Amino acid sequence: MPRKKSGLREGFSTGACAAAAAMAASIRLKEPEKVVKTVEVLFPDGVRRAMNVLWTKSLSDTKAQACVIKDAGDDPDVTHAAEIWATVEILPCTEKEKGIEIIGGKGVGIVTKPGLAVEPGQPAINPVPRKMITEAVLGAIGVNKGCIRVTIAVPEGERLAQKTLNSRLGIVGGISILGTTGIVKPISEAAWCATISVSMDVALAIGLDTICLATGRASEEVAMKALSLPKEAYISMGDYVGFSLKEAAKRPFNRIIMACQWSKLVKMAMGWDQTHVRFGPLEPKAALEFLKREFDLTIKNQKDINTVRQLFLLLQREAGGQKTIKGVCLYAYKRLKKFLHRRQELALLLVSYDKKVVNRLDSSRL
Repeated sequence: MPRKKSGLREGFSTGACAAAAAMAASIRLKEPEKVVKTVEVLFPDGVRRAMNVLWTKSLSDTKAQACVIKDAGDDPDVTHAAEIWATVEILPCTEKEKGIEIIGGKGVGIVTKPGLAVEPGQPAINPVPRKMITEAVLGAIGVNKGCIRVTIAVPEGERLAQKTLNSRLGIVGGISILGTTGIVKPISEAAWCATISVSMDVALAIGLDTICLATGRASEEVAMKALSLPKEAYISMGDYVGFSLKEAAKRPFNRIIMACQWSKLVKMAMGWDQTHVRFGPLEPKAALEFLKREFDLTIKNQKDINTVRQLFLLLQREAGGQKTIKGVCLYAYKRLKKFLHRRQELALLLVSYDKKVVNRLDSSRL
């Protein structure tokens, strides 16, 4: 992919690479003699992007395979340069059984614990990659004439997984096929912080007195639907919470809105100014101890809680859980407000994992 103004080159996620490999294999299945060097994959933003294909193989009249090399751009991703394989096979089935089945092959992990986007027992192929793979296969083959099985494999996946947090999350046997946008943005602290500052200056220049800082794309999308603000008001701060609020305090904004999901909100409440996992993962045990100490929270079967996300889902269901969630929001609010001037208002939007605003906190509600 081309380089951005920052000088850093973006790359493709494992999910996008899996979709590209699946499309290439599907094309080869439909046209066994065709040489496939590139494919155009539809990304979640509605844009088709060309991706290179390393090789394709016709294995039989009903089965083909392809390989795409993961290109993470200038991001220090452990899966950079890994081979992502896809095998597409048409199986005999009844009319009712028609559809696409996506399974994991060698080097793709299996989820063994609850709390993730994929249910236990399933291959660690997240929802957005699954959608991209399905669209890629149908786009190449056309009308679905039977049962289609797509097997995603990463030959070096088990070795690469040792350099990730997968084992801690209960994902065994390989890596995860991830990506919410299909694009890997390079992690450069200086470039990201500079972008945050410039974005604030742009907002000021057009006369805005309110900005919305979002920790991720999902949170930003929800905030855009919930708020009536110009697009220039939305600033992707990523994990740079402390930096962003200090920058906002330097400027005459009247109101700062922060949109985030539960895991990062808990980190903020616990005193983290930088919430990226490379500064340390938030262990469920530490989160539980914090909630027990500050909110007198008692949860049965704590040993069964494997992720902070799972803890949030549990709190949403349990009696009194909403009170704890609101308490964490208030705790984070009071701590983060200290970064701003007294005259500046702060608002928090807690976004659920199914993309809804589940709690909103601002000065008018205190």
